[in-house]
Amino acid sequence: MKTITSRENPAYKEFKHLATSSQARRKAGRTLLDGVHLCEVYLDLRGLPQHCIVAESALAHPEVAALLARCEDGQAPVTMLPDALYNAISQVENGVGILFVIATPQAALPAALSVHCVLLDNLQDPGNVGSILRSAAAAGITQVFCGPGTAFCWSPKVLRAAMGAHFVLDIFENVDLAALVQTARIPVLATSGYASQSLYATNLNQPVAWILGHEGQGVSDELLNLATQRIAVPHLGQVESLNVAACAAVCFFEHLRQNQR
Repeated sequence: MKTITSRENPAYKEFKHLATSSQARRKAGRTLLDGVHLCEVYLDLRGLPQHCIVAESALAHPEVAALLARCEDGQAPVTMLPDALYNAISQVENGVGILFVIATPQAALPAALSVHCVLLDNLQDPGNVGSILRSAAAAGITQVFCGPGTAFCWSPKVLRAAMGAHFVLDIFENVDLAALVQTARIPVLATSGYASQSLYATNLNQPVAWILGHEGQGVSDELLNLATQRIAVPHLGQVESLNVAACAAVCFFEHLRQNQR
């Protein structure tokens, strides 16, 4: 285990740049996992990080100590920071005090839509994107395609909201969704509050591609016109529509329900 005590240390400056700049994370192809849960899930599902960073006060924490032992056993680099330096790079208030630096996973874009998947069209709220990833993983979906304008999936807020779902999904960003839809070998279902077809009257006994749209504007007209079908989630009351993350969860688990009968 190495120790860094100066803010001027080049490695520390690099850690801080990754922590505070989405552009830096994209350019470097690396991101940070903040907290015991995300680090543990990554170790379990993906293996060793590029670097483990720990706060001095966290060394005695039993869960942190267990993660450090796994990293050191695998010979992953570990750096300890005084709490003041660590807190300047952590994005979590009152966190336990452990971070992983990882290479952002990048899978090869498939030639066609052929398995149960989700397309995110200009979703801008990181909390919504993270919640959708979490629901997708829980419903057995394996692929998520993000169009331009969708929140960066490897940002701290999305990572926290998804609770480790990233590591059981193949996530593709900056995808031309219209071109992808035209390759589809499965039905493409676009959610719309104005659709006449109810989700619950739709036959979902096969893999489908779900299109979910911008929080205010919904799915773009281009993608609506390319979709196999437009569907709506029925709801009561005076609200105009469901939150997009809630809509996604209802759709995913209705698909799961129909396929478990």
